[in-house]
Amino acid sequence: MVRSGCRRREHGLYKSSAWDARIEASVIIGPAREAFIRVKFLPAEKAAFEVEERGSGAERVVTLSGDWRQASLRRAGEQMMALERQKFSGKTVIDIAAVEHLDTSGAWLVRRLITAAGETEVVNARKSHLDLISSLPERLKEDTSAKPSRDSLFVRLLTPVGKVTIDLWKDILLSMHILGSAVSGAQLKLGRGSCVSAASIVNQIDRMGAGAVPIILLMSFLIGAIIAQQGAFQLRYFGAEIFVVDLVGILQLREIGVLLTAIMIAGRSGSAITAEVGSMKMREEIDALTVMGLNPVGVLIFPRLVALIISLPLLTIVANFAALTGAAVVTWTYSGITFEVFLSRLRHAVDYSTIIAGLLKAPFMALIIGVVAAVEGLKVGGSAESLGKHVTSSVVRSIFVVILMDGLFAMFYAAIKF
Repeated sequence: MVRSGCRRREHGLYKSSAWDARIEASVIIGPAREAFIRVKFLPAEKAAFEVEERGSGAERVVTLSGDWRQASLRRAGEQMMALERQKFSGKTVIDIAAVEHLDTSGAWLVRRLITAAGETEVVNARKSHLDLISSLPERLKEDTSAKPSRDSLFVRLLTPVGKVTIDLWKDILLSMHILGSAVSGAQLKLGRGSCVSAASIVNQIDRMGAGAVPIILLMSFLIGAIIAQQGAFQLRYFGAEIFVVDLVGILQLREIGVLLTAIMIAGRSGSAITAEVGSMKMREEIDALTVMGLNPVGVLIFPRLVALIISLPLLTIVANFAALTGAAVVTWTYSGITFEVFLSRLRHAVDYSTIIAGLLKAPFMALIIGVVAAVEGLKVGGSAESLGKHVTSSVVRSIFVVILMDGLFAMFYAAIKF
């Protein structure tokens, strides 16, 4: 603190080993003989050294000063390494009395100079500095381990394919294990006279089905509206705007409705199943169920599979109604097709086979989503990174398998002319 009218100041410069800096203290005497102390921390000087040759090249003295720690060694370190490469046949004396701080990096530079110079003597060193320098080896040990042989191009190309094939086979086996364990777990409960817990199934239906209705309604309404708008604009060139009803009806009821609903459920409920099962696996709760004599798959996964199989067809019906409503609104707005005409044309364009063709896919897609999510959840390791990785993998694989299954159903329907 400084005040006006001060009479006398006394300055002092001190070094402190408790801080990485020097301390400048000023004692200020005020008019009323009051004393104030001002303390200023000065950073330690950077690492530096000087080389002096004596006795016509018979001896050289290397004087080190400043802060010889990692943060201050960039320039001095380069100069020290250049000094190592200089050939000198005489004696080298290293004076480190002016070194304020020394860590392993600075001690290693001194150690290397000692090794390279030959006849060397370290003088005026603190005991702690000398012990640190002495503890370092003269040279680093060379890596004598054999380098791994480089595989041929053929092996390097086929190795990823083999790993993917093995992982796929393991996933298939684990999927079969989950299906079998779910059925056997349910049968075990029925055999004991206690039926499968309906409360857990209803709870999962509420979470996966009822909880997904708002987003399914919004998404399907917009999808139906977009398909109707684009179809009406293109068919207008041919004077066939009325056929946009056929386009929306068949496409939505047969393909788009169940496919987009399954994709939404894979991202919403599939990821939730993986996260729940994976977190229980991380906390060893699944192992605890096994120790208690319970089947973890039957207790945890079976209710979720049943809930998905029930919820997805119902959500598909909701999505179809929402999409057709959106299409009806758009066709009335852009093409002047009234709701009565829309419904009349829709009854002529679609029949029960169109509706059944779409709804038949829903239980199979729900089963695939649940099994893939459970498989990824049971593969979670003990880290949060593993959980995030398998949740992402669950969503991606579920969506891929759902689209693949939709294509297989399309081929099957074409083969049987359904």
